[in-house]
Amino acid sequence: MAKLLAVGDAAPDVTLPDQHGEPVRLSTLWRRGPLVVYFYPQDETPGCTKEACAFRDAFEVFSDAGATVAGISSDSVESHRRFAARHRLPFTLLADERDTARKGFGVSKTLGLLGGRVTFVIDRKGTVRHVFSSRLFAARHVGEALATVTSLHRGPRPAPPG
Repeated sequence: MAKLLAVGDAAPDVTLPDQHGEPVRLSTLWRRGPLVVYFYPQDETPGCTKEACAFRDAFEVFSDAGATVAGISSDSVESHRRFAARHRLPFTLLADERDTARKGFGVSKTLGLLGGRVTFVIDRKGTVRHVFSSRLFAARHVGEALATVTSLHRGPRPAPPG
């Protein structure tokens, strides 16, 4: 397993099918503005549902800041389609059935079974700007990502006059 990506690392540019079976390339998403990629273990589990619904509830705030949200797990396209429909998720879910993205980002499996819970914020150049990893605090991933996206949206502070 590759080492977990850190702030300043280049994000891997992988292509995965979304919940509709359409291929989505990560670089296409991050070139639009900040990209929030959150890896989660499994559709319809309590923690993953709570996390997805928290991203759903904050979706408009992310959109207003110019950010795109994408969830990734090893579940199938069909599982993602049902999960997104059931919980009215307005963002992309990507099916990483071969663990290509998970390995590229260095997201390890817990006890060798389920994918980890890690959120990355990637800027327009494909550079990782924030990483948050917590299996237990699923809802905190949204706040962590939102704080970073907001700071990217505002841009650097101007130098003081004089």
